[in-house]
Amino acid sequence: MANINRRNVLRGLGGVLTLPLLESLSYGADDTKLKAAPTRLLIVGNPMGAHPEHFFPKDFGKDFTLSPTLKSLEWLKDRMTVISHTDHGMNNGHGREISFLSGVLPANAAAYPEKNMSVDQVIARHTSGQVRYSSVNAALERGIRMNWTANGTELEPFTDPQKLFDHLFLNLSPEEKKVRRDLIERNGSILDAVNGQFTKLRQRASQSDKARLDQFANSIRELEGSFADRTLWVDRDKPKFDISDHFSGYEVTVDNRYNAIFDMIAYAFQTDMTRVASIGFPNELKYTDIDGVTRSYHGCTHNGQNEDIIAELVAIESFQIAQLSRCLKKLDAIPEPRSEGSMLDHTVVLFGSGMGYGGTHSNRNLPIMVAGGGFKHLGHIDARSTSGSNMPLCNLYVTLMQRFGIERDKFNTSTGSFGLELA
Repeated sequence: MANINRRNVLRGLGGVLTLPLLESLSYGADDTKLKAAPTRLLIVGNPMGAHPEHFFPKDFGKDFTLSPTLKSLEWLKDRMTVISHTDHGMNNGHGREISFLSGVLPANAAAYPEKNMSVDQVIARHTSGQVRYSSVNAALERGIRMNWTANGTELEPFTDPQKLFDHLFLNLSPEEKKVRRDLIERNGSILDAVNGQFTKLRQRASQSDKARLDQFANSIRELEGSFADRTLWVDRDKPKFDISDHFSGYEVTVDNRYNAIFDMIAYAFQTDMTRVASIGFPNELKYTDIDGVTRSYHGCTHNGQNEDIIAELVAIESFQIAQLSRCLKKLDAIPEPRSEGSMLDHTVVLFGSGMGYGGTHSNRNLPIMVAGGGFKHLGHIDARSTSGSNMPLCNLYVTLMQRFGIERDKFNTSTGSFGLELA
């Protein structure tokens, strides 16, 4: 087959559809030939943990029995790892769940080289020059608070599926592109001036101030890279995606809205717009259109061990997993053009929370599941050490970074890595 430029499209019936990655497809910032299927990261999280008796399987090993909450992943059982007894070693209470992807609270971040930067953003920084968007974050309400930059800044998710659609798939007009290019050039000039002032200021700074200025310098470098990437992509048309099936003729429920979000992320992966995405299920989100749920998500965690309320909580948590399962089936149905297996086999999937169980405000024994990614999966694993201590969750993050070719043996509170090997 002749070489096909990535910007080629299929045209017909008045519609336009950008091609996904194909064997003969050029892609990426420099239009170099695709040599191997890219690795992607999908993180799905919530701030309230999971009811442990319903989330964690009762038995360990590869031949484990799926728990009620995880039942919709039965089809994926051989390609997933559920990890018991891993956490960030934090005391119980609200507010610590924001450390889910970093292991570090913002107040304590100065003691760590990566500050409280979340693992998704470390990986996004590694892949950013090859895709239009370094990462995409979405939820239906704010408050999940799991994505953090190196400067301790929270990345707010898109909370409206329509705005996410516009961000991913709505092209700028020629006039808007010119305005965007002018803005990028103007901001680039401002950064040049700031850099000169910064260098002079640093020469006169104290040691403690130099540390703060170095962090500021990292911010400038990231901004410079961001502007360079935006210049590269501003004239490239975005892929087309039809969102109407999710809303036309359908009741606008939490189910349909999350279906739209997951489907847009899957298509963004397929067309290589991004390789890092996160989707959150916030604590104030209303699930009352789910069968059997009459209370708020947060309210269900404060159940006083009432079995009826626990049943509603488990219905909510099972819904979250079912939404993830539906997305993973979609990824598994997409073949990778130049590698064996499906897109799911090249997508590292992480589900979890920075809270163990909202009913007791426990931050221990976090509900963690990893799937796909081409790993030799382990079933259900007890991650405690021989002394009975829970494994630092950051050990897993070291392994995930290594999967993306990031040569690291340490990340924040890690003490090593987690034993997931490539298949």
